[in-house]
Amino acid sequence: MTAPSIPNLTTLRAAQPNPSARGRGRGRGQPASDSPSTSLDDEQAKDKIVQHTDQDASLSRLSAVEVGYLVDPFAKDFITEPSQRRFPIINRGTYVRSTAIDTLVDKFLATPPLQKKQIISLGAGSDTRYFRLICSNPDLNLLYHELDFPTNTCQKITAIKRFTSSRLPQAIDFRVSNDGNALYSPTYNIHPIDLRTLRPPNDGEASPSPLPNLDPTLPTMLLSECCLIYLSPPNADAILKYFSSHLFPPSTPLGLVIYEPVNPNDSFGRVMVRNLANRGIVLQTLRKYASLGRQRERLRVMGFANGQGSADVDFIWEDWITSEEKERVAKLEMLDEVEEWRMLAQHYCVAWGWRDGTGQGGELVFQRWKDEIEKQSCDE
Repeated sequence: MTAPSIPNLTTLRAAQPNPSARGRGRGRGQPASDSPSTSLDDEQAKDKIVQHTDQDASLSRLSAVEVGYLVDPFAKDFITEPSQRRFPIINRGTYVRSTAIDTLVDKFLATPPLQKKQIISLGAGSDTRYFRLICSNPDLNLLYHELDFPTNTCQKITAIKRFTSSRLPQAIDFRVSNDGNALYSPTYNIHPIDLRTLRPPNDGEASPSPLPNLDPTLPTMLLSECCLIYLSPPNADAILKYFSSHLFPPSTPLGLVIYEPVNPNDSFGRVMVRNLANRGIVLQTLRKYASLGRQRERLRVMGFANGQGSADVDFIWEDWITSEEKERVAKLEMLDEVEEWRMLAQHYCVAWGWRDGTGQGGELVFQRWKDEIEKQSCDE
């Protein structure tokens, strides 16, 4: 359940309904059924559509890699469909999103440089970030967790078995569950889980089962790339509260990075939402967290109270990407739709927030995130 490909303008203007999605789910104008089995089938159909966005994201990333925007030696390893070259506007969007998140991840890992850190990727799907990180820095002191539907984790683990021994700087001493959908090791873990089961327990309720090998004392970064947006607002909020107020004690520094669409209420946003819905993709939290300001307020309310930042992809392209890198990217392929690019880029954002924790030295962990917000304020 990772970030889907950024939809291109042709798709937004003239997307056709997905027949399989319409047939399996409850289409617009169809009567609702009170049958429990129908309701269950409907939810399962929606889940499958969301799960398939993982391949959309992987194909977009592979396109950006093959054109030269990104370097990722693992991009092909998790692809189960034929590669497809995306339009330049999509390749650039994939590049900016990936670069922005990589920047925030690197800033988190760099301060303090030798302290062990932990990353938890929600709806990780076929994301290759862990493998890219350890290949670029084999001595990285990092504990990495990925959470996703069992169907997605099983596919990923099958692919991992094919390349770990020969492609990584050092072998991972991992254990795979008997059903093949969970992987555990001292440094890298894949957890098969429906994120909707993660919520702070009410009085008398049992807590969700603990995630193996997760360390609630380590400085931790949560990552959601177009994951929480597919869940209902109560479920999405409950997941964040589970981590910030239940799983991690107040002493632990804790941060969150979110990549999601925004601005659904202008003409472009309305078309985007409508055509994604025609494909069976419903962005459930988009109305509640529709702007950069609402994303920052969300972070504050969810417990990331020491700092919040947000920027749309258009701003990130202009402000975070150096002039030399922009020149390199511009030479890769012609992008004629500059106005359309800006419109599209203004409808996706990266938001980040953190709490320092009450432990000694916690204020240093997210210092570089704080510096980015202060720099952004000066630029404005």
